[in-house]
Amino acid sequence: MTTTRAPRTAGGSGMFRSFSIFNYRVWFIGALVSNVGAWMQATGQSWVVLTELTDNDPAAMGISMALQFGPPLLLVSVTGWVADRFERRRLLMLTQGALLLLAVGTGILLLVGAMTLPLMFVIAGLSGVVMAFDNPARQAFVSDLVSRENASNAVALNAASFNGARLIGPAVAGVLIVAVGSGWVFVANGATFLAMGVALLLIRSRELVPRAHAPGGSRLADGFRYVAGRPDLLVVFAMVFLIGAFGMNFPIFASTMALEFGQQADGFGLLSSVLAIGSLAGALMAARRDRARIRVVMFAALGFAVASGASALMPSYWTYAALLVVNGFTVVTALTTANGYVQTTTDPALRGRVMALYVAVMMGGTPVGAPIVGWVAAEFGPRVAILVGAAAGLVAFGVGITWMLASGRVHRHRTRRFALSLNETTPVSIVSPEPEQFSDEVAGTTPIRLPGTDAAAANRPAPTPRG
Repeated sequence: MTTTRAPRTAGGSGMFRSFSIFNYRVWFIGALVSNVGAWMQATGQSWVVLTELTDNDPAAMGISMALQFGPPLLLVSVTGWVADRFERRRLLMLTQGALLLLAVGTGILLLVGAMTLPLMFVIAGLSGVVMAFDNPARQAFVSDLVSRENASNAVALNAASFNGARLIGPAVAGVLIVAVGSGWVFVANGATFLAMGVALLLIRSRELVPRAHAPGGSRLADGFRYVAGRPDLLVVFAMVFLIGAFGMNFPIFASTMALEFGQQADGFGLLSSVLAIGSLAGALMAARRDRARIRVVMFAALGFAVASGASALMPSYWTYAALLVVNGFTVVTALTTANGYVQTTTDPALRGRVMALYVAVMMGGTPVGAPIVGWVAAEFGPRVAILVGAAAGLVAFGVGITWMLASGRVHRHRTRRFALSLNETTPVSIVSPEPEQFSDEVAGTTPIRLPGTDAAAANRPAPTPRG
């Protein structure tokens, strides 16, 4: 294996050191193009279901989201075994090829006027099944591209790619829908899969990091047992589930609010891109913090509840868009901090399994919450649906503050009469991420390390709960 590691400096070269590895450069370019296409299709699918296949029925959109995100949760044990058992690059070529065919086929059906709502549900379910096998293969394959010392940097660059594509994809999709029709959005997404296919062909096999074969069988069961013995992790998982299930249904919220304000597809796409501005800002701010703390997750959930509740009352399109920036900032702050807390306080021997459960909780909320939120939007209007998401954020804050008070961490300050103080947690050493932690979903909420912060963070302890 011949890989070159870039020198670690305080300048910009440190942040992009994984680009010194040829295989990662090729992968990153292909993934960035593919991510843009994925956000384009997600925007197009939501708009088609809402405006072309139904008479502005957000409940149908919730069902399509549930069908798409359900299979990765239901098939997690099987798909993980497949990713470990077979050659990952060939498996990715198969899954990317299947997704290409589904995207192009959907586009053709829309262009010829043959698409129906039941057929769109079938396509969403098939896409979910393929993605269930594609996700773990990509998780493991990225760890084959970089050495362990570059792992955190590669995750950070994946996060930048994920959020950067979210800035571009929805806006482009909105313009395409208005200009040439929704079918071409899916065809264009199909073309982006070619970039990933070329990247997979160009990757040099001899420079891949040797595969790490993780034990199978009871892998997730061990993670369940560990999390069950950690009340703090149960609290974090509960907050993440509530926010993910009921608060992060932005395709439903933004599309129905765009219609309420008299906007077309381009207005919907712009709202999605505005949300991404806040999301990227939240990830960058989280990177500046020296530790991931549960109280940050709690207060970010409270901020999300307040911002969401306020956005439901906005009288105009642009005031609603302005608050979406705050929504994106608070929700990514909560999820990024939760991700960091789980990673840095978990037993290193079990970290991959616990992170697999974290991903399942984060993704698994969508099949539960999206149909409910969609039904509420259909029956009572989009503003009420947004208030449901705000209520979920408030409940998440309540879960966190209740645990913190019950655990005895909050008490009166020793010297200030009316002040409170919070016990710090016992520090442990931070261990490099395990290969299983790579994924688009986790990368999208993983702190982005800024130049010059790695050296300071290496000498700073991270918290773990006492008892």
